[in-house]
Amino acid sequence: MERVRRAAHAGSWYTNNAKKLEEELDGWLGAAGLTKSPDVRGVIAPHAGYSYSGRCAAYAFGNIDPTNISRVFLLGPSHHYYTPKCALTKATVYRTPIGDLPVDQEAIEELSATGKFEFMDLSVDEAEHSMEMHLPYLSKVFQGHTVKVVPILVGALSSQSEAMFSYSYYDKKHGAIHKSIEALDRMGMEIIETGDPVAFKQYLQEYENTICGRHPISIFLHMLKHCSTKIKIGFVRYEQSSQCKSMRDSSVSYASAAAKVDASGEEENND
Repeated sequence: MERVRRAAHAGSWYTNNAKKLEEELDGWLGAAGLTKSPDVRGVIAPHAGYSYSGRCAAYAFGNIDPTNISRVFLLGPSHHYYTPKCALTKATVYRTPIGDLPVDQEAIEELSATGKFEFMDLSVDEAEHSMEMHLPYLSKVFQGHTVKVVPILVGALSSQSEAMFSYSYYDKKHGAIHKSIEALDRMGMEIIETGDPVAFKQYLQEYENTICGRHPISIFLHMLKHCSTKIKIGFVRYEQSSQCKSMRDSSVSYASAAAKVDASGEEENND
């Protein structure tokens, strides 16, 4: 029986007009001007409303060559639903205004059989925006190609009731506040690029930077560490919603990265 997850945030977080959405995605992908690479094995992208982070996200999805990809694992943080585990979808189809994405039921069943996952209700699935914001880009990038998605809502080890957007950090040696924020963000990005999950955890503990996707990113880093193929993460875009000039101002940072097969690492393994 088909169970459809509706595009619940279409019409608010992004347009529900298919023609306009296609035009926006085409525009952002075209402006990014990236060459699709068959070496890309994963991306990190922001999940805010498209008016804020749609352009930045194009720098992640624009790297993907869909030719030989048949399954996409989608990891998103939970904003409203608390679970210490990771949750699988009950839906069989994820709807977008520009095309449906079928869920890989076999992969879901395999993951469920491990006993390490729970299932989220469709209402929880539709209330969460973190994965939905990636769906139109996936639908666009994989147009004309057969692909299935494996959505996984990543829980937290502590309650999500923390104040995600009340964090203040200012190191005056960097000058303006927005420069201090960028320095802290780029420190975290550089640590993610090393692929070291322990170093990333230490960074989060020391600086308490509220990186919204920290739990999915941590899982990704652990996965890459145990992967037989050497894969390297590289950030390709960084933006801020506004430039803070006083402590009364606020901003949100957005970043996009691509994880590619590391040719130099492969050569070393073959020696």
